[in-house]
Amino acid sequence: MKILQSITVNQVLTENSKNQLLEKYHNQHAQLQKEIDQLKFEMKKIEKTKKVPPVSLKIHFEKEISNRMEKIKLLEYKVEQLDILPVGSELKEREVEALVEVEVGSDWEELTRAKAIIVTDGKVTEIR
Repeated sequence: MKILQSITVNQVLTENSKNQLLEKYHNQHAQLQKEIDQLKFEMKKIEKTKKVPPVSLKIHFEKEISNRMEKIKLLEYKVEQLDILPVGSELKEREVEALVEVEVGSDWEELTRAKAIIVTDGKVTEIR
């Protein structure tokens, strides 16, 4: 019998991966800022046409803008934390599912123990 098991993929922080993460965070920040600017522009444009009740419209746009502002704050926090972390630290990148073979007589504790894949600069360096 086969079962699914979650496996954590950890990334070892190197100068290269740190720079890539910083660039990714800055790109996401820029994209969110563009979305906020676009939402503000659309809100003003629709307010001028006055085809939609302005109160409900304003609430909707403000909620969308607020959501993106929260995402920006989270990205800024991630950048701060990334600056603090020393090279060689492990960051949880994601979780993947793996098929594990279970047979009569298998050691259940061994099968269910948390497993991890360690990646350094895009290469698998260790399986725990």
